[in-house]
Amino acid sequence: MLNRLPQTDKRNVLITSALPYVNNVPHLGNIIGSVLSADVFARYCRTRGYNTLYICGTDEYGTATETKALEENVTEEELCAKYRALHKQTYDWFNIDFDYFGKTTTPAQTEICQDMFKKLQKSGYTFEDTMKQLYCDQPGHKRFLADRFVEGECPHCHYDDARGDQCDSCGKLLNPTELLKPRCKLDGATPILKETKHQFLDLPKLESWNLEWAERVTEEGKWSPNGKTITLSWLKKGLEPRCITRDLKWGVPVPLAGYEDKVFYVWYDAPIGYISITMNYTPEGWQEWWKNPENVKLYQFMGKDNVPFHSVIFPCILHGTGDPYTIVNTISTCEYLNYENGKFSKSRGVGVFGNNVMASNIPVEVWRYYLLASRPETSDSQFLWRDFVQRNNNELLANLGNFVNRALKFVAAKYQSTVPSVGTVGTEESDFLKDVNNLLGQYVESMEQQKERNGLKIVMDISARGNLYLQDSKLDNALFTNNRPKADTVLSLATNLIYLLSALVYPFMPTTSAAIVKQLRAPHRRIPGDTELPWDGKDILGGHVINKPDYLFTKIEDSKEQELRQRYAGKQVKEETDAPRVAAASAKPQPPAKDAGKSAAKAGSKGKAPQKPSIKEAKPSQLVIADADKTPEMLQLEALYKEQGDKVRTLKGAKGAKDEETVAAVSELLRTKAQLEELFKAFTSPQ
Repeated sequence: MLNRLPQTDKRNVLITSALPYVNNVPHLGNIIGSVLSADVFARYCRTRGYNTLYICGTDEYGTATETKALEENVTEEELCAKYRALHKQTYDWFNIDFDYFGKTTTPAQTEICQDMFKKLQKSGYTFEDTMKQLYCDQPGHKRFLADRFVEGECPHCHYDDARGDQCDSCGKLLNPTELLKPRCKLDGATPILKETKHQFLDLPKLESWNLEWAERVTEEGKWSPNGKTITLSWLKKGLEPRCITRDLKWGVPVPLAGYEDKVFYVWYDAPIGYISITMNYTPEGWQEWWKNPENVKLYQFMGKDNVPFHSVIFPCILHGTGDPYTIVNTISTCEYLNYENGKFSKSRGVGVFGNNVMASNIPVEVWRYYLLASRPETSDSQFLWRDFVQRNNNELLANLGNFVNRALKFVAAKYQSTVPSVGTVGTEESDFLKDVNNLLGQYVESMEQQKERNGLKIVMDISARGNLYLQDSKLDNALFTNNRPKADTVLSLATNLIYLLSALVYPFMPTTSAAIVKQLRAPHRRIPGDTELPWDGKDILGGHVINKPDYLFTKIEDSKEQELRQRYAGKQVKEETDAPRVAAASAKPQPPAKDAGKSAAKAGSKGKAPQKPSIKEAKPSQLVIADADKTPEMLQLEALYKEQGDKVRTLKGAKGAKDEETVAAVSELLRTKAQLEELFKAFTSPQ
């Protein structure tokens, strides 16, 4: 297969998703935040006939990789190979359809990074300066400490386990020298300050260009509100020079004398990975994508924490080289996807990770649907197991699955699997076509602006309109027997709407789309373009024979909700992702959380008066962890536990308090207690 290149007579769309670090298994927040969102847009563009290239790969250089390799007692190459395979396996399972999935540890990366640096230097956009940096002078170490080799207390929120580059608790970016009570990650020693020289990107010289460009492109490209706000707030505060080298061994070498023990900082190097990965995909044609701003539109997908690097630093680097680079037209960002009212945490193993999803025995389309229906486009959203089960049963099964199965089974049973020709057409049909076309226009508008959550909602709205049409038409055996022309029309339009839905749902659930067209015995349909509207419901004509209908989705029993919550509480990733402190056996399996609602449920069972639960049932965990060692999730749950305990005590002491209200309050207290104990046990259990 020939590598795809831009075409002069087509709309050329270049899509990237943020390059994932290869120091851990991706969790659901990572997946929806970049690769899955980009995959949906890439699939949409392809089905519209756009000439589309979707590029991604693993980000393999930097402090995070070097520190993780030290923790796991492996080489950086071995670590990258291990986690790259886990990433690729996860993305393959999720049906992420990259055109090319590369990596940053290649000669092409070194070539382009060094070439850009030399051009920036020649244009006067870099300079050398000295800076005070933390240095570990312990015997056998004796080295400057890059940001992630330093840990300590955050100066803003006083979280005790902040990294030298960012605090995981409050999210603020940090410099290692800002940490209170800093310590070396490797040996725990207190580092000292020493001067060292580094290269800086002179961002103030590029600020006026960056601001003018950003104000224009955020409007033209219809950026998501969070991406626009983050970018302009950075620029309006004023840019400062940014250090682009680090005292590390694992990275792209700096091509300067005296810098033999330094490499480029990962946030100089990483975005350039999009270009080098494209170069590895098409060595002769990469510049046609990346140095062709007139004919190529670049769309970049990422979480909100990555925005400044893609909207300020990377564009300034590209512009500063003086080469005609393709600079981003649209940034599509996501807020955070949280997990069961807490946060995903790679380092703590909290949340659902890719390897867990693959072992869940729940079809990939259900996962894709739920993540995209919950996509945090404008604000943080929550992954909730109860919501997950309900969306499968009440939306996929009861709406889309029901419509497709009901209509096609009727065709199979009453028409010998042969689609009828349109018979009687009345106001119900004209209203139906009008409504579908209105929704179809909204769908295209949403997808063109990467409002994928709304696009998926509209797909379900169109399916619901199909269900309503069947209901209003009273499709049943009596209609078939007594008014055959009407039944013919209803089944013809319904079959054609199913065909349209197969195209509209394809970006979100490609295997569901494939299952639909297989049952229809029809080729994959493109999403209608402007010249193909309005949709008239005449793609599949009378006489077409369909295949045997089958169910698209299956019910997830409500009883499975708690099982799933306990099974995928997050601690299960420790065995595969946490670094062993010694050469030890596999992590010991943890017992499932106790049924927090068991006592309350018992009290309210049939035939028995509700009993007021004793507050003694909700004693705090006996496991003792110092406050300084507690994770943000622990501190948050402890605060919730205290608040709920106060509520229970108030209810128990209040006159006229209802028994069922007390039962519910204690049940919630027990649930919080169980979550807290589970976190404590996972944290303290030997690995």
